[in-house]
Amino acid sequence: GEVQKYDKRHLFSLAGEEKEYKAGTEKLIVEYKGWKLCLLVCYDLRFPVFSRNTEGYDVMIYVASWPESRIFAWDSLLRARAIENMSYVIGVNRTGEDDDHYYHPGHSQVLDCLGADVLQAKSKEGIFTVELDMDMQRETREKFGFLEDRDTFTLQD
Repeated sequence: GEVQKYDKRHLFSLAGEEKEYKAGTEKLIVEYKGWKLCLLVCYDLRFPVFSRNTEGYDVMIYVASWPESRIFAWDSLLRARAIENMSYVIGVNRTGEDDDHYYHPGHSQVLDCLGADVLQAKSKEGIFTVELDMDMQRETREKFGFLEDRDTFTLQD
């Protein structure tokens, strides 16, 4: 295999990440077993223009550390990204208490291209297996064609 890296595009200024890190400028899309995966980190979830499916990916994967105080936004934004991009979304959020005593309730989940639940882990920790249906996603995209009607944007630094 090949090792690739993704530098988080949106640094979380509320926590001062911009003082320690430099924001990335490119999305990372990798292919695995016929699926195109768009890999994103945490706060990137809040920015729909950057997440927009202009590259034809099939699955968005967000790895995150969202605390309990923002879990409603986490759940809502994951579902919105799935629906607006007609893509599976996998959201992997940490559990437990961090060093600053913020509690992270998990809420890891998998949503299909219509925003329907494939898996809701809630506060459970573990390794979960799900089956993604490429044919269903392709048929849904062909039937509804929302991606063809999207606005086009250019991101500039």
